[in-house]
Amino acid sequence: MLPGSWLSAAGIVFAISLVVVLAALIVVPRNRKPGSATAWLMLIAGVPIVGALLFFLIGSPKLSRWRREQQRRADALIAERVEEARANPALQDMFDPNVPARYLPFVRLNSALGGMPACARNHVELIADYSEATRRMIAAADEATSFVHVEFYILALDAFTEPFFAALERAVRRGVSVRLLADYMGSRWIPGRERMMQRLHASGIDWHWILPVRPLYNAWNRPDLRNHRKILVADGHTAFTGSMNMIAPSYLRASNERHGRHYVETVVEVTGPAALELNAVFLTDWYSEKDALVTMPPPARPQSDWKGPALCQILPSGPGYDNDNNLKLFTSLIHAARQTVFITTPYFVPDESLMTAVTSAAQRGVAVTLLTGAITNEIFVKHAQHSYYEELLAAGVRIFRMRDPAILHAKHMSIDDDMAVIGSSNLDMRSFTLNLEVTLVAYDASVVMDLRCVEKEFLKRSDELLAEAWDQRGLPGRLLDNLARLTAALQ
Repeated sequence: MLPGSWLSAAGIVFAISLVVVLAALIVVPRNRKPGSATAWLMLIAGVPIVGALLFFLIGSPKLSRWRREQQRRADALIAERVEEARANPALQDMFDPNVPARYLPFVRLNSALGGMPACARNHVELIADYSEATRRMIAAADEATSFVHVEFYILALDAFTEPFFAALERAVRRGVSVRLLADYMGSRWIPGRERMMQRLHASGIDWHWILPVRPLYNAWNRPDLRNHRKILVADGHTAFTGSMNMIAPSYLRASNERHGRHYVETVVEVTGPAALELNAVFLTDWYSEKDALVTMPPPARPQSDWKGPALCQILPSGPGYDNDNNLKLFTSLIHAARQTVFITTPYFVPDESLMTAVTSAAQRGVAVTLLTGAITNEIFVKHAQHSYYEELLAAGVRIFRMRDPAILHAKHMSIDDDMAVIGSSNLDMRSFTLNLEVTLVAYDASVVMDLRCVEKEFLKRSDELLAEAWDQRGLPGRLLDNLARLTAALQ
């Protein structure tokens, strides 16, 4: 090629790159957090063509317009059902309770964000044992007489979960309606996936993948938007949610099995009207995937039996909503803390608002503890998380890391002695922006007392990270931490 041609080609590339960068300045910052917008603009300015292609593929943190419309329709139906419940004298004290002033701001916030009211008369039990949580869910499926609704981010058929699949099949044979949802990508890498699909097809279970990746579909979604919820509801009477997927505790990873590593989870079993709210979250996801509304049968068991002491509220969140519902809840609770904040999460990659809430709480004298894991299966997230430790420790936050061979995967938070949060959401950018999550909030001192016992048991298996030791880490680790922190903003 002649020199003049080289210059001409270079000029064309420069002109295209300039147009891409100028367009990005208009498009990228719109309705986007400053940190995320800055990261995208830096990438596009550095490598315009590649950056623009990546932004086109994964730049939108929201579900498709069609999926968001499905969410709005479901929310409208839920609002109608809530009003019907409040108008029913038999249910009024459950769905229109007298909320103490202490909790009223959070109840109103969650109702505005997720559409679910606070509901009274719940019995809440925490289960921090992997096998026991599975056994309880199997028992609930075996006791069901009307329906069982199941939703997991990861679903696997293995020696550990075989009894669970068998329980669902027994329910189908009894005439119970069993509906099952599993995230398409979350279960993609699991050994035996095809065998599991064949088993489900043959079982009579009505099942569907969540957010299947279909590039030519008219409701195309960003491929890394995932449904991270974990829900099981039996007869609308008893429900489970929390951090646990339906898979063996080793997650079937050869390295975990070789080193005896196992996941540590926390699941909540709730009997009462909060089970109906969890069922509403499931039915919304079912409607979004199947485009079909499910008519619920009359309660199989009398709701007058609901006499639990706990005031609870369910908060769904994710890219189907206009707000980062879970992030707003977490920051509000931490800002309101008076004595203690205890955060248990495997992934802590906060945005600026959450980081400010955590550090300012510690600096005003609140005892703030962050419990995370010493090992993780997400190496890049691990380094992004490490980049925040120095600032947290300087503010007075105590950091504990659960020892190998345990892999901490539990996700919960306690505020003072009277508010507990248990669910599927990590405290990272992905859970705030890209994942569909579900959270149970318990405004109840007895639930917090039970959660304190779980926290104490977890601390016995953990080591505290001290500022002096953390300052000794090498330069390569610091550089990797900072790089991971920058890329974490590309949401």
